[in-house]
Amino acid sequence: MASDGAPATPAKTSPKKANLLDPHSIKHILDETISDVVKNKGYAEDTRLGNWKLAIGATVIAIALLAQFYPKKFPQNRDYTKEKDAIMFTHPPKGSFNSTGLVISSKLPRFSDMYTLTVASADPQSISANKTVHFTKSVTKWFTKEGVLVEGLFWKDVERLIDDYNTERKGK
Repeated sequence: MASDGAPATPAKTSPKKANLLDPHSIKHILDETISDVVKNKGYAEDTRLGNWKLAIGATVIAIALLAQFYPKKFPQNRDYTKEKDAIMFTHPPKGSFNSTGLVISSKLPRFSDMYTLTVASADPQSISANKTVHFTKSVTKWFTKEGVLVEGLFWKDVERLIDDYNTERKGK
């Protein structure tokens, strides 16, 4: 529901169009739309991880610059971890009894039209964490032949998945 009590719907903006032959273009549009749907459901985006990554990146760049111009050899590069398919982290909705937000992940394998969307708890060990839910559907359900995203259909599917997550309990 929107703040005025009306049902939530996609914003009235210009249609989002993808190149149907480019899976990265399709995934980018779907992931971008998911962010809008999740925020519309009352979840605020948690940008702390992104901010930490920026700070760490700036630190690494400073160290690299120091290593480049310092007269001694720099140590071997280290592997860095990353959150694999996560496209969004959230805080819990305002007024919610949950103490944990969501992790929204998506996958669109190469040479496939099957898009998988997963909603999980940002803290799976939390007592308020629900069971992870996901769906896998063909992207052809959400795009016209011209490559325009039918946002209303996609929003309904994403909202239904978030609602499913909110009704699932760990013990089930």
